[in-house]
Amino acid sequence: MNTPRNYSPWRRAGDFVIVSGQLGLLPETGELVEGGAAAELRQALVNATAVLAEAGATLSDVVKATIFILDMDDFSACNEVWLDALSEPLPTRSTVAVAQLPRGAKAEAEFWAYKPEV
Repeated sequence: MNTPRNYSPWRRAGDFVIVSGQLGLLPETGELVEGGAAAELRQALVNATAVLAEAGATLSDVVKATIFILDMDDFSACNEVWLDALSEPLPTRSTVAVAQLPRGAKAEAEFWAYKPEV
């Protein structure tokens, strides 16, 4: 789904690649994946992997992330998804409960990757 954006999916700042907040949107349809916050975070990580690849980076290069969730009761399930998707050394991370997210999402994640240009 080609939707005009009012932001950049990623930007390079020196040796860092900053990835805009990723929702659990299915690339084929642009719709949120079903299954709640954990399922949305899982898809957001898939989407972030694709965006990072555009910049020549991977999830292994991520040094800082922020997860936004609507309900802290979803923290444990989202944490399991996070631990399944990333490996040591884990990036630093903040998880913040928010009142609302775009498109009715229950989870969103943004990333900072350290990837010096070659």
